[in-house]
Amino acid sequence: MVGAPPLTGIKVLEFAGLAPGPFAGMMLADAGATVLRVNRHNDAPQDMLARHKASIAVDLKSAGGIALLKTLLASGGVDVLIDPFRPGVLERLGLGPEPLLQLNPRLVYARITGYRRDGRYAHMAGHDINYIGVSGALSLLGAAGQRPQPPVNILGDFAGGGATLFQGILLALLARATTGRGQVVEANMVDGSSYLATFPRMARATPLADKPRGQNTLDGGCPWYGCYETADALWVTVGALEPQFFAQLVAGLGLAGRGWEDERGDEERWPELAALFTDIFKTKTRAEWEAVFDGTDACVAPVLDYDELRTDPGREGDQRPAVTLRDTPWYAVHDEPGTLADADRGQGKGVEGAGYTPTLLDVGEGGDEVLGAWLGWKRGTHYEDKDGRGITLVNDKAKI
Repeated sequence: MVGAPPLTGIKVLEFAGLAPGPFAGMMLADAGATVLRVNRHNDAPQDMLARHKASIAVDLKSAGGIALLKTLLASGGVDVLIDPFRPGVLERLGLGPEPLLQLNPRLVYARITGYRRDGRYAHMAGHDINYIGVSGALSLLGAAGQRPQPPVNILGDFAGGGATLFQGILLALLARATTGRGQVVEANMVDGSSYLATFPRMARATPLADKPRGQNTLDGGCPWYGCYETADALWVTVGALEPQFFAQLVAGLGLAGRGWEDERGDEERWPELAALFTDIFKTKTRAEWEAVFDGTDACVAPVLDYDELRTDPGREGDQRPAVTLRDTPWYAVHDEPGTLADADRGQGKGVEGAGYTPTLLDVGEGGDEVLGAWLGWKRGTHYEDKDGRGITLVNDKAKI
């Protein structure tokens, strides 16, 4: 029997920010946590990463607004706080780790920055491309002789940032189960993306990757590990690294018995072989090549875009949780009205847009319900919004 998602009962206070912090919050929410987002009153509902979240607009410039948050953290049983700001922002509001951990010793105070907090760039503005640039990871990406090419903002913001922060939060919650105490979790996109690049960084000391960018086995230099255009201007991926897989590749391309099985290790002939592959792949459409290679071990598969993944039921485009837990699945993403997803697809009805369109969260949406569930609070009795700048604690109610 399927049980509740694994983080059911965990309460998260997420300060509104861009990309990495909200992504970590969304992962927590997808895994069952209750995530309450703290917005300013004039924030636009621009965050696309708002599945299963609620929002409150708080006046962070007023003593009543700060008192409300401190009361919530002290008395509301909040387990996790997500700080997405540059160093010092929450500290200047009196909401830094030291006072909040005194109020709530079980709190996991999770904060994320782009650059290292103790590095030379700590007080500079930046974005994903800057962070992966100084981490070294960007130097590995791009074609030979061309400029480095960032993988949009997947590597820094989301893999090295939000997903790494999510892991740190889980580790801190696990440690708390033993120690009974929360702690500060520090994540930054420089260290996160650098850690993700552990294998290719180490491989630079081996024949696998000891040449300049774009000339190695896994970065575009090897003919049987790369992408090729087809006759209909679509693309296929080729990853036939092992000899037995390479043999099936050349057989499917009509090149069996021409000596390439034995000559593929001759790097001086790689340009010749790459040109041959390029010409042959352009003789058939992508669908025709799928008909040749599907079901084989040639390591050939199509490059699919999200438009066709969303609309073609024969593709694996139904968006699923990042990981499958057989007994306590995450919430489903893909929506199939009237059905209950199995463990692979998560549990519940999924979300509008099936993971392809944003889940926009209006400022203040669902916040009253969460405050009622966490503390039994009611608007007008325990908190109020007198001037439209965000809620504050009612002066004589619910004080710390």
